Amino acid sequence: MTEHWSLLSHRSLGYTEAMSRASIFVAALTGSVVALALVGQATDFGDSFIAFALVLLPVVFFLGVTTIVRLGQINWEDGVWVQGMNRIRNAYHDLAPELEPYFVTSRYDDDEGILRSTLAVTRVRPQTQGFVAIPGVIAVLDSVVAGAAAAIAALGLGAGTALAVAVGVALFVLTLTALVAIGVWTVGKWRTNIVVRFPSEATSSTRATAAPASRS
Repeated sequence: MTEHWSLLSHRSLGYTEAMSRASIFVAALTGSVVALALVGQATDFGDSFIAFALVLLPVVFFLGVTTIVRLGQINWEDGVWVQGMNRIRNAYHDLAPELEPYFVTSRYDDDEGILRSTLAVTRVRPQTQGFVAIPGVIAVLDSVVAGAAAAIAALGLGAGTALAVAVGVALFVLTLTALVAIGVWTVGKWRTNIVVRFPSEATSSTRATAAPASRS
């Protein structure tokens, strides 16, 4: 029980840090937008505004990237804590199998069991689920910042409005694609390195049927 509560406290600390990091980024982004609006009105959106924007927006973009990276680390850590609690729940089941009907979360420590304990689902959610989570939201906002900085830079170099918008959209897509790729790589790396001691029944049966086929 002490170990279980220790893991639970680690999860709570992770959630607190995740909310704090996301709030810091959103606050910085909001303040930057207000500052750009004020400077734009004062300078009539001239060269001074472009210089100010190109100094401010990259800083916000950097803050967004570091926030996404740290959120990925927190999610990684959270998965480890959930895995530990699932293992303890498995020990509870071994000591008292009659408790099985009262378990809401999983007692298996593979990725399927961890997913069920964290999201309370029995199957993987759609691919768009990543954009509902906090890292996905931050990734979209940060990509908008990158696109806006690129569009302003294009205007500063003398490009027309249409070309500047095209440059901004292109960099938005490229940045979002890169951030999504980083997220997919992080999840894949975690699933590869995870140590499973109590696989779920579905996973066990799948491995059992796949083993003879691989030998043949």
